[in-house]
Amino acid sequence: MIMNVIDLRSDTVTWPTDEMRAAMAAAPVGDDVYGDDPTVRELEAYAASISGKEAALFVPSGTFGNQLALFTHCPRGSEVILDEHCHIIQHEGGASAVLAAVQLRPVDCGLGHLEAAALERRIRLGDDIHEPKTSLICLENAHSNGTVLPLAEMEAIRRVADRHHLPIHLDGARLFNAATALGVQAREITQYADSVMFCLSKGLCAPVGSILAGSCKFIDQARRNRKLMGGGLRQAGILAAAGLIALKEMRLRLDADHENAKLLAARLAEIPGMMVEIEKVQINMVYFSHEKQASIDEEAFIEYMKDHGILMNGSDASGKFRFVTHYWITRDHVASIAQAIKDFYTGD
Repeated sequence: MIMNVIDLRSDTVTWPTDEMRAAMAAAPVGDDVYGDDPTVRELEAYAASISGKEAALFVPSGTFGNQLALFTHCPRGSEVILDEHCHIIQHEGGASAVLAAVQLRPVDCGLGHLEAAALERRIRLGDDIHEPKTSLICLENAHSNGTVLPLAEMEAIRRVADRHHLPIHLDGARLFNAATALGVQAREITQYADSVMFCLSKGLCAPVGSILAGSCKFIDQARRNRKLMGGGLRQAGILAAAGLIALKEMRLRLDADHENAKLLAARLAEIPGMMVEIEKVQINMVYFSHEKQASIDEEAFIEYMKDHGILMNGSDASGKFRFVTHYWITRDHVASIAQAIKDFYTGD
């Protein structure tokens, strides 16, 4: 089965492969709330091993996994320090206020990395009754803006956390993209975090699901909290079967997506009027804008691309567009995308 459109909106759009569909149909199952689904148990054990953690828990989505981590780590009314532009703040619907009942204390990193010194300045010290207590630090790697946090910076933040006896949660929705970009194993990234969430459906082709991993004690409590949040699933092995293929096979081919993103950026940069952030292509994301942005009818541009079988999102607040490559985007597609944009500019 092959996608009948070129979908650049996100790497969440990936369809399961034929191998995944066959595995899902044949998966041994049980009742996961009772803990007796063998495929889920296999997935959780494998996920824990590759992330270097004692235990892991299958959850419905990345947002669910992040919010479950905050709910499990943090006392109600406490404070979490994190990058102002991270996914937990920008794209999770304010869930931390509703579910974990915590306050988020952002660090303005611009479009750069969260640095240890800036983070440490945000930690609440002392026991002033007017202030919430800092209970958690959250990092994101790879970041949802496509950048990768260097290991040295993660290590520096770990030292800060240890000095103040604070846990770290890592939003690793695209953990394996970060590992691929850094040329390391995932556990070399996750060693600096107490818990980590990573997605099975972002570029890895699994149709549903994410993993939350950490210590046995943490995951035991998270399992109870997952049930409370409505995330206890029954014959979830049907979904976990695709997750196993995602982790055992699909994470190992992400370099192809990264190379296609670099190729796409290079081809777009050849088009007069295109402003492409080539130097920022670290994973599978390409950001670009139009040199004469005000003269471009964005709705017409998006509709033109759709008419040519290419799906894309609108621009962000800064006027930048994002293309995301993934398993279903080939090198031949890259040429078609570049040609369609070139034709839009020339009116062909």
